[in-house]
Amino acid sequence: MNIRMVLLASAAAFAASTPVLAADAIVAAEPEPVEYVRVCDAYGTGYFYIPGTETCLKIEGYIRFQVNVGDQPGGDNDSDWDAVTRGQVQFTAKSDTEYGPLTGVIVMQFNADNATDQDAILDSAYLDVAGFRAGLFYSWWDDGLSGETDDIGSVVTLHNSIRYQYESGTFYAGLSVDELEDGVYKFGEEANNVGVAFGVGGTAGVFSYQITGGYDVDNEDGAIRAMGTVEIGPGTLGLAGVYSTGPNSYYSSAEWAVAAEYAIKATDKLKITPAVQYYGNYFGGGTVVPDDFDGLGDAWKVGLTVDYQIVDNFYAKASVQYLDPDDGEDSTSGYFRLQRSF
Repeated sequence: MNIRMVLLASAAAFAASTPVLAADAIVAAEPEPVEYVRVCDAYGTGYFYIPGTETCLKIEGYIRFQVNVGDQPGGDNDSDWDAVTRGQVQFTAKSDTEYGPLTGVIVMQFNADNATDQDAILDSAYLDVAGFRAGLFYSWWDDGLSGETDDIGSVVTLHNSIRYQYESGTFYAGLSVDELEDGVYKFGEEANNVGVAFGVGGTAGVFSYQITGGYDVDNEDGAIRAMGTVEIGPGTLGLAGVYSTGPNSYYSSAEWAVAAEYAIKATDKLKITPAVQYYGNYFGGGTVVPDDFDGLGDAWKVGLTVDYQIVDNFYAKASVQYLDPDDGEDSTSGYFRLQRSF
């Protein structure tokens, strides 16, 4: 056996006695668990669960472009027209508790008269559970008829308030205590008062109604208002009346007023609303008010509002109003609006 044969035999014997080492297996890293957004249908459409919680959240709002026309519609400018833009976002959070749904609402509003004259405000922020509500929210006096002619509400309807409201399907009744820091006040005084208001309303078939009252403690006067609507023919007839014992933060435009409108549903997308209002002892607007309405003249107002749905969630509105007071000059005002809701 020569040396070559010895080397080959040795190599073969070594290979046969050496175990085969397999390559290490490739282990893929497990992906991080992903929690997808889940739809929450317990409180209606548009809600979803905040990831990692049992709280349901809904985000909604609108973008509005509006051109106001009339005598100095922008307030500080000298023009008879003024274009303004608004963006509003509302966050509504709901979760179940042993007392029923716990609701929290935040509404942010952004207004722009032009590129430099803008403001961002907290339009509402309140919590609500078992019929109790506390925070910054609109009172029942913010409600009105569907058109733009009626003037039957407060100068300021957004207050820091606490209220309780009972609801049962087609009926509600409630009582609130309102901070009226930005309400109306008498000559030589300042706004720093509190008010108590109530609201009762509901529906009965094609008829709906609301009765609202309020007493302004500082001004020692109050007001009461009744509204109702009923479906008649191709539209809805709305009637309202309000009476005030004296100028106060709940109603100060006049000692009394009556309003009527007829909202005509011309097509599925077009609504036309003519309306009229008559004031007894008319004072008008403003936060500084007289002691009483004695000696003031009357006034009347007529208007027309047209609403048109261009496509889903996109609307156009045009409104024109004519006011003729006994103690002042008559005036015509109005606006054209485009609004996209989401």
